[in-house]
Amino acid sequence: MDGINLWAVMAAALSSFLLGGIWYGPLFGKAWSTAAGMDPQKQGHPGKIFGGAFVFSLVAATVFAWLLGPAPALATAVCTGALAGIGLVAASFGINYLFAQRGTTLWLIDAGYHTLQFTLFGLILGLWH
Repeated sequence: MDGINLWAVMAAALSSFLLGGIWYGPLFGKAWSTAAGMDPQKQGHPGKIFGGAFVFSLVAATVFAWLLGPAPALATAVCTGALAGIGLVAASFGINYLFAQRGTTLWLIDAGYHTLQFTLFGLILGLWH
């Protein structure tokens, strides 16, 4: 982690929340709830959900920053983020969703979010070192 900008890592993790608020809110919130079979009125404790989500986002941003190294070129960081989102996260979700017999709509929404999430990580980490 030597040379990694921890403020950039924190900003990348926070970008997940901004993106998620838009993605799972006005953009795809209703479609996601329907595809996931979730009742938006019956959610767990928000502090536990959002706190846990932030911890996971921070872990993902930290590991991604470590993989990129201390001063990645912007184009490399953004492309690596997109590739990680599509080739690692979305593909892994695809395997799980097939075996769990979850629908394509749910996979597209979740895979799209994480692809954009890692692309944003790359953008932030590539710009701010």
